[in-house]
Amino acid sequence: MLDIQTPILRRLHADWEDRRRGREFPSRADFDVLELRYVIGKLSLLDVTHNPVQFRFRLHATGVVQRVGYELTGKHLDELPAPAAREVARRHFLAVVDQRVPIVQMRERQVVDASLKQCEVLVLPLSQAGGEIDMLMSAIVWL
Repeated sequence: MLDIQTPILRRLHADWEDRRRGREFPSRADFDVLELRYVIGKLSLLDVTHNPVQFRFRLHATGVVQRVGYELTGKHLDELPAPAAREVARRHFLAVVDQRVPIVQMRERQVVDASLKQCEVLVLPLSQAGGEIDMLMSAIVWL
């Protein structure tokens, strides 16, 4: 059981579990955007390609964009301008792909005013075909 602190991320994890329906992972198509209203602005979607594993932001959460001051929609993780944040995110995403389970982390992120803010980050694996992870759903809640 994941030790998720924030109610929004606990709800998102429960929604992910419900949509698995006995499968290892749900797919992106299992989620209706209207049912995710409670987490919109905190939610990013990343395409996952393999050999080598790479991550591309299909959607970068607008709330994160406002906090950190840059937009990554349509860009690869390698284009994240903060090297330390990029490496923490890469390790988190790789762990989800390698372990094939959702993983939650507490982090500190530098925000627009250069201060450090605590956040909780939940990353959930998705798969269209039910086998290979082809997308990640990542949600950040600022504490």
